[in-house]
Amino acid sequence: MNWVLGIMTAVLVFLIVRRFIKPKYLKDLHEEEFRQGYRKAQLIDVREQREFETGHILGARNIPLSQIRQRAAEIRPDKPVYLYCQSGSRSIRAAEFLKKKHGCEDLTHLKGGFRKWSGKIKK
Repeated sequence: MNWVLGIMTAVLVFLIVRRFIKPKYLKDLHEEEFRQGYRKAQLIDVREQREFETGHILGARNIPLSQIRQRAAEIRPDKPVYLYCQSGSRSIRAAEFLKKKHGCEDLTHLKGGFRKWSGKIKK
């Protein structure tokens, strides 16, 4: 019985760590660095539509993480992709999907997410 609890604990720790650790292929940029490159890239807000409507980075397209599988064709894998969400965890998960299942190579996300953004926004 103790070994079952040990395995369940190990799996839980693995899933938590995996959710918040940034993959090596994903560029993790602070706002200033992100701002320098996002206009030349596909800027994708992976928050839900209601979050997007309360305010988003000027020029961003809303493709929520919950719809990324169905709407991946809207993202060109041959162009740079800049992702952001509210805090950074959903954009990491979106990047994992886009890398593994859609073939995107040039992936960047906003460290700290939209809550750390101080630039222009559109409501």
